[in-house]
Amino acid sequence: MRFDAHGAFAVDSWRNAHYISQPMSKDIPFSRPSSIESLSELQKLNERSRTIFRHIVETYLATGEPVGSRNLSRALPMALSPASIRNVMSDLEHLGFIFAPHTSAGRLPTEMGLRMFVDGLLELGDLTDDERRQIEAQVGIKRQESLEQVLTEAGEMISGLSHCAGVVLSDKQLSKIKHIEFVKLEPGKALVVLVGDDQHVENRVIELPPGVTPSSLSEASNYLNARVRDLTLGEARARIESELASAKAELDTLTQKVIEAGLATWSGTLGDQKSLIVRGQANLLNDVDGLENLERIRQLFDDLESKRDLVQLLGLADRGEGVRIFIGSENKLFSLSGSSLIVAPFEDRRRKIVGVLGVIGPTRLNYARIIPMVDYTARLVGRVLA
Repeated sequence: MRFDAHGAFAVDSWRNAHYISQPMSKDIPFSRPSSIESLSELQKLNERSRTIFRHIVETYLATGEPVGSRNLSRALPMALSPASIRNVMSDLEHLGFIFAPHTSAGRLPTEMGLRMFVDGLLELGDLTDDERRQIEAQVGIKRQESLEQVLTEAGEMISGLSHCAGVVLSDKQLSKIKHIEFVKLEPGKALVVLVGDDQHVENRVIELPPGVTPSSLSEASNYLNARVRDLTLGEARARIESELASAKAELDTLTQKVIEAGLATWSGTLGDQKSLIVRGQANLLNDVDGLENLERIRQLFDDLESKRDLVQLLGLADRGEGVRIFIGSENKLFSLSGSSLIVAPFEDRRRKIVGVLGVIGPTRLNYARIIPMVDYTARLVGRVLA
C-alpha cells in the first residue's frame, strides 16, 4: 500500500490490500482518503476483534440498526459470551471505530470505522449480468448522441441502479471546435459564439477594449478559425496562447486583445470550466426517518444547489486513476450532511482524464455493489469518447 501526494490512501492491487473479490473487481484501482494511524490499529486487531467489528459494520450497512452483544453472540461464527463480546466492543470504542448512539444501546460504526472497513475489510462483489447489460445498453451504444446526452443518461442510469443521486462532472467542451465567431453587440461588448462538431453551441458575452472595430472582430474570428478547427477547447487554448506571443507583429493590437478576451472568457473560473450534472436527488430521501435525518438531507440539497464545493471536490477525483471514496466529514461539502461520495474518472481517446462520475448517498451505502458499478460505468463512458 502507498500514500499519494495528497495524503490519499491508494491500493495498488487487491492482493496488497487483502481484499476478496470477483474477477472483474480485482482490476479496480483505488485512491482514498485514510488515516495511517487508524489503519495501523485495525491491522493490529486479532481475528476475534476483526470479526466482531466486521459484523457490526455489515449489520449497520444492511439495516442501519445498532447491534448489541447478545445478538452478536448468536450471530458470530465463534462461540463467545456476551461479556467477552462487550470487552471487545469496549476496545473498539476506545479506538474510535464504534460508538453507542445512546445508553444501553448496541453499537454503530463511526465515520472512522467505516473508513477502516472500506480500506481494510471490504469484500467486493461483482456486477450481475443484468446490471452489466443495463449499463451497456444505456451508455455503450450512444455514439450517435451528443456528449451531454451521454453523460446525462449515464448519471440517470447510475442513479437508478444505485438508488442514490448520480453525479457527473466534465469539461464543458470535450467535442472538437467547428467554428468560433465574434459578434458586435452594444458598444463595448461582443458575443462569442462557439460551435462544436457535435453541433452543440455555446454563447458568451465579453467586454471589448476601447476602440475595437468590426474589422478587428472579423480578423479575430478568422485568425482563430484558421488555427483551432478540429481541436478541443483545451488544445485550442494552448495553441493560441503560444502563438499570440509571436504573432504580435502580425496582429493589430486591438485584434489581439479581442482574442485574449475571448480565450479568458472561455477559460473562465473553475465553476465555468466544468459542466456538472446531478440526477436522482429524490433517491436521497429514501429511508429518511426522523427530523434530524430530514434536516441532514435538506442541508445536502443546499450543498448541491450551490455546486461550487461539489465541483471542487469532484475535481480531486480527476488527479489520478481509480475509484475515490469520501465518507462523511472527510470532505468539506458533506461535513454537515453525513453523506458519502464514490466517484471514478473517465478518459478520452488520448487516455487523458476529462471528467468524473459517481454517486452521492448516505454513509450507509452498499459499497461492495456500488464501487464496481461506478468503475464499470466510467470505463464505458471512456469507450464512448474513444
